[in-house]
Amino acid sequence: MTLPKPLWVQSDGTLLLDERHPDHEETRKFLREIAELHKRPGAWHTYRFTPVTLWNAAAAGWSSERVLQSLALCSRNPLPKQIEDLIRTYMDRYGQIRLVTGDGGLKLIAATPELMDRLRGMETIGPILGTLPETESSDTIALVASECRGTVKRELAARGYPVKDEAGFHAGERLEIELRTETASGGPVIVRDYQADAVEALLGEAAMDGGSGIVVLPCGAGKTWVGLAALARLRCETLILTPNGVSVSQWIAELLKNTTLTEADVGEYTGRAKNVKPVTVATYQVLTHRRSKEESYPHLQLFVNRDWGLIIYDEVHLLPAPVFRITADIQATRRLGLTATLVREDGREGDAFALIGPKRYEMPWKTMESQGWIARASCTEVRVPLDSRTASDYTAAPKRSRHRIAGENPVKAEVVKALLRRHIGTPTLVIGQYLDQLHALSKELSLPLITGAMPHRSRKRLFDRFNDGEIDVLLVSKVANFAVDLPDAAIAIQVSGSYGSRQEEAQRLGRILRPKRNGTEASFYSLVSEGTDEVEFSRNRGRFLLEQGYPYSVDRWQGEETRI
Repeated sequence: MTLPKPLWVQSDGTLLLDERHPDHEETRKFLREIAELHKRPGAWHTYRFTPVTLWNAAAAGWSSERVLQSLALCSRNPLPKQIEDLIRTYMDRYGQIRLVTGDGGLKLIAATPELMDRLRGMETIGPILGTLPETESSDTIALVASECRGTVKRELAARGYPVKDEAGFHAGERLEIELRTETASGGPVIVRDYQADAVEALLGEAAMDGGSGIVVLPCGAGKTWVGLAALARLRCETLILTPNGVSVSQWIAELLKNTTLTEADVGEYTGRAKNVKPVTVATYQVLTHRRSKEESYPHLQLFVNRDWGLIIYDEVHLLPAPVFRITADIQATRRLGLTATLVREDGREGDAFALIGPKRYEMPWKTMESQGWIARASCTEVRVPLDSRTASDYTAAPKRSRHRIAGENPVKAEVVKALLRRHIGTPTLVIGQYLDQLHALSKELSLPLITGAMPHRSRKRLFDRFNDGEIDVLLVSKVANFAVDLPDAAIAIQVSGSYGSRQEEAQRLGRILRPKRNGTEASFYSLVSEGTDEVEFSRNRGRFLLEQGYPYSVDRWQGEETRI
């Protein structure tokens, strides 16, 4: 008897993958190239195509025919015509509209006169497109003012038409910089093969439109090194944007430790200091700060303060709207986005594709794990019952208040205590969304707590004590979601989270993925209140873990005897 194939392809654009099938893993790897995981009802994983997933596949070298052939090989049913048309439409559009540099400025080139007529007929695009002189008249070429380069790309992407930007980039101000050959302690400075491959994918000669794009690597895999290597290769003044002040400090430390730059070359631009130097590291928060909603963003001038040759967007999936807008105006500057996940909860993946660039390189988390670059990890969702009083409060509360009541479920404290006893002596992070909950746990368990209100210097002292082994458990708020270097942390207990954020799930798991010196496996626990909206939100958060191939078990808390 022939075994049915692992995939159902439906006419509405959804793909159902049977996780019980022996070819499930191989099929899942293929689907990650062309679609995104939408939900997991039981043993069936539901994927969906989006324009951006198909454009990224095209940018990575997939053709629509190759995708259709691969789908047919793993599908139980004949491919619906609607799906064939959808894949061909979106993938074949990549490369049909090109932006190039010509005499007199930028030129937008359409594959056919009919396509150019369609573009000129678009309300927001037509007025931007100029005409060539009569001596050069063409029905497939339009002029574009250099200041409209980003606008054209963003507006066309929003209408389903990706622009392949081959207009090139200016070099920026020259900067003498090299990677050091050895660290201050005498050890060799080594760029790992995949980090070098990521830089080559971004800047290599093979990509005519190279120089801008997004690199996707797991937390703990050394995304910073991709930025350092790109900077050393380009040798230009560089602006680095990060999510918080801790990340700024870490970037500056890595620059000074691993490159030939000195303190005179590297500046910090945050709420603490505003020093603009050949390499400047700034936070998204300071760039988007303004005194009132009516005023402009004064710090966005940082983008034009110097002749930057490269802008690095760390944690690019967090890029705020004002930075997207200014990025549209600086398309002649090379751009590198670094992230652990392309997911944006605000749905602006299309803007990231158009304005930062396509995905240039990605290394799956489980591949990194199998090669020993990140720690092995298991993921467990622990369903925790509500006590009678909390259950009553939850039922009586308006819908907007229920998530917090569920998140602060007091029974979760029992689970935290049990897990800490089970992993006693193992470096552990207890991570939560709500400060009242964290303060209560801190008091009850006599554990140190790090929040956004804590001064930077005090945070660093606690992180250093944790890294030195003086304390083995830290309570941390969402301030620790990003750019916290705790290489020995092996256990993460998530007591509450930000609704269904897959970004946050990826970042919190990432806090414990640095390879451990003793080979310890990492464990990620997510505490979820049974019978509440946390269950549905957790399903959404867990999609990221499933998509990366992590085993994800669900256990119900029934007291100390519960086997987790």
